[in-house]
Amino acid sequence: MPLITLTSDFGEEDYLAGAAKGILLNAIPQAQLVDISHRLLPFSDHKTAYVVSNAVRHYPENSYHLILCNLYYHLPEYVLFVQHKNQYFLLSDNGLITMILNANPEEMVRLHLHHNRQKNIIHLIEVFADAIRKHAAGEKLSSIGAPMNSVKNRNVLMPISTDEYIDGQILYIDAYENVIVNITKEQFELARKGRNFKIRYSRNDSIARISDTYADVTPGEKLALFNAAGYLEIAVNRGNAAGLFGLSDYSEQNKSKYSQARISYQTVRVFFED
Repeated sequence: MPLITLTSDFGEEDYLAGAAKGILLNAIPQAQLVDISHRLLPFSDHKTAYVVSNAVRHYPENSYHLILCNLYYHLPEYVLFVQHKNQYFLLSDNGLITMILNANPEEMVRLHLHHNRQKNIIHLIEVFADAIRKHAAGEKLSSIGAPMNSVKNRNVLMPISTDEYIDGQILYIDAYENVIVNITKEQFELARKGRNFKIRYSRNDSIARISDTYADVTPGEKLALFNAAGYLEIAVNRGNAAGLFGLSDYSEQNKSKYSQARISYQTVRVFFED
């Protein structure tokens, strides 16, 4: 019974997420379908990579991960079926796969779309579903699609480090308005070298210690910790850090030049002190 996860930027009010499940179940009635998220913002590829990469690592080997985000990055003539470390990914060739894996895939094929069909989202999902059906029945990737040696390569956002500081970007704001920064614990400790530090996330606010949990501080107090995914997080115990400090991630800042975007301090700088 193949396990298939679904991630999309469809939202939960449209019919497309439900239609995708119907198409998959028609092709593979015994499939087990699991939603990762359908609420990712369109074109927010760094956020998508963060969510998918940190979710799929917890799934059993040989799971299929259908990523229906930014499908029309370019005019689609084909889509991808990728194998990496005993996990399978199906998505557009839009650069997301190298951002999710932070590596080049071990094996990949292109799935060609039908020339006599409109290349709409429903058709793309049908192509994905048929490929999963064939592979789950025992067909090899190389017989399902045309082998590829390279895909569009895009890198994850990386912090900038000097001897005096490390600069990170706001990568994601979760449902509690906790602010996740693209600095991992390993990167932080490597740059810190055992020194004291101050995490500056706005012109007038900073944090000088790392907590283990939200409960390390009193309700309403700010804190910094490394979250379950290993990334630096700025939070307020029982509060909303992003709203309180006027912070937003890159995709929210730039969703529309006409929108009433919050004033934000996108870069989070960690200063080191001897």
